[in-house]
Amino acid sequence: MRNKIMIIVLLVICVGLCVACSIGRVEESYLRIHIRANSNFAIDQNIKYIIKDEVVDYLTPYVVECDNFDSVKGVIKAKARDIEKMINAILKNNGFDYKSSVEVDKEYFPTRTYESCTLEANIYDAVIIRLGEGAGDNWWCVVYPPLCFKDTQNVVYKSKIMEIINRVFG
Repeated sequence: MRNKIMIIVLLVICVGLCVACSIGRVEESYLRIHIRANSNFAIDQNIKYIIKDEVVDYLTPYVVECDNFDSVKGVIKAKARDIEKMINAILKNNGFDYKSSVEVDKEYFPTRTYESCTLEANIYDAVIIRLGEGAGDNWWCVVYPPLCFKDTQNVVYKSKIMEIINRVFG
């Protein structure tokens, strides 16, 4: 009985330490997407949503084939220039004289709930898409796991607590 109590106490301490150590660190289980509009004028906000739909449509077949964070991040990095070219063509075809930039970087995001999944405020890896000045209201979601993508039947959710329990108890 004493051994069970010790294991439970150690498990609680481990979980507490994991939570405490993760505050302010980059969340590695998620890849966010952040599209910043050129401005808050209606025309710039409207094109932002058109571009969002096109980017999601473009990335969905690639994202659903990936089974982990690193593979998704690698695909996005490899496709960044293609995404940028696609967005620039959309902007040009719609009469805009500004261009876009696409990069994968770390960025702070506030707490956000997507249906039954809540992501706490933290620094996350993100696909950052700037339209022109990137000074307007923005749209963001999650690329991995693909919470804002259409074909999400292959999504696998992970639990840090279960990972710790599995490591401790094998």
